[in-house]
Amino acid sequence: MALSKRIFIFYFFFVALCGYFMVHLFSEQVYPSVRQTTEETLVDTANFLAEVVSFDLQDDKITAEYLQKRMTSYQERNPRANIWGIEKNDVSLHIYITDQNGIVVFDSKNRAVGEDYSKWRDVYLTLRGEYGARSTSERLVSDPKTVSSTMYVGAPIYQNQEIIGVLTVSKPNHTTDAYIASAKSELTFFALILFAASLLVGAILSWWLGVSFRKLIDYAKKLGKGEREIPPKFYGKDLNVLTSTLSNLRAELDGKEYIENYINTLTHELKSPLAAIRGASELLQQDLDPATKARFLQNIDREGQRLQNLIDRVLHLSMVEKKQSLEAKERLNLSSLISEVQSSFTALITQKKLVVEVDIDAKCELFGDHFLMTQALSNVIHNAIDFMPESGKLTISAAIGDQNILLNIHNEGPQIPEYALPRLYERFYSLPRPYSGDKSTGLGLNFVKEVIALHRGKMAIQNHENGVVVTIELPLSRLFSEIVI
Repeated sequence: MALSKRIFIFYFFFVALCGYFMVHLFSEQVYPSVRQTTEETLVDTANFLAEVVSFDLQDDKITAEYLQKRMTSYQERNPRANIWGIEKNDVSLHIYITDQNGIVVFDSKNRAVGEDYSKWRDVYLTLRGEYGARSTSERLVSDPKTVSSTMYVGAPIYQNQEIIGVLTVSKPNHTTDAYIASAKSELTFFALILFAASLLVGAILSWWLGVSFRKLIDYAKKLGKGEREIPPKFYGKDLNVLTSTLSNLRAELDGKEYIENYINTLTHELKSPLAAIRGASELLQQDLDPATKARFLQNIDREGQRLQNLIDRVLHLSMVEKKQSLEAKERLNLSSLISEVQSSFTALITQKKLVVEVDIDAKCELFGDHFLMTQALSNVIHNAIDFMPESGKLTISAAIGDQNILLNIHNEGPQIPEYALPRLYERFYSLPRPYSGDKSTGLGLNFVKEVIALHRGKMAIQNHENGVVVTIELPLSRLFSEIVI
């Protein structure tokens, strides 16, 4: 399973678990909080009413008929209250009064007058000077099938600091159910919104991490294959530091391998011209005729030039191979580049009486390094000319494809042996020229391949009818800019 999916699943369960506990805990707190608020209100109400009726009770002037009439008027009231979106159209307080023995002397429902309530907690505890309250399950008068708990709170009635009775106020708990349901509903709604938002954030985070890690993995794989790749950029410091570390590590490993390979191959290639120069110089120390001396001096000059070319090519190639991307880019017209390169070989083309045909779309434009592209195309065309017979034909054509420029350089001449085709890009590997027998440094095609790779292109060399064709694909200027960005 992908890392991003595992992160998202972990995040999902974590958020879901936290959300569940949050909603559950808050829901558990809503019910007791509402009950506590109701009880606190009943305490205030009971104590206030106890103080109101204390003078009548101590003088035995409690008039049940008068209080009953007031309570009836009270119960018929319609508050028309809108409490946080919930309509309240009735009142629900129940009041009864007992004397100091717990005998009911007044009941707002007119049902328990004369009954002994001295054993009920609200009356029993209050008469003893403690806080008296109880909760009792009762069937609703409006709906006998429904059972709801009712909260009773007692308040002492005093005469000269002595308790002479108890006034109890009660309220059915079902009257607050609407407020609890509303609170739970809002809590659930916002919890779902929060949960959805958290999942969205988690999904975006997991997607971003997944994309970032895939980019990093692809980059590491390409580095491992030795491919050139622009380091990906990330939002955040850590991934960029990791990318930079991978690049530096690859560069250090490449540097060590590069030096080792070059020391081995360069040492081998330098042996032949140095041996020739040394042998010629030793012979020149002897008494030789002028013609022989001139021939050995030509050998020294030729081998010295070969060493110079080898060193120059090695320097150019090492410069290109160290680059991970182009530093200087400009819009280049391919037709102009080919004309510039062709003009530098005018003398050689004329000497070999070659026919050169150029057919390049004027719209073939690319972004690149002028110097490197010129050097690369010079290498390819020079190779083509070297392997062509006199009066041969060199065809250079280019056209715009769907997403790239397709450049073909076709030269008439001998085809490349099949055994040599896979080795053409090897350093210091070179085939003898068919008409002179000379060999090149064997670094030209390797240099060309590196330059084309820097320009995000590809090249191929294949045998073709009556010769060899070099195919180079390069991205159009607009597509190259999109790749680099």
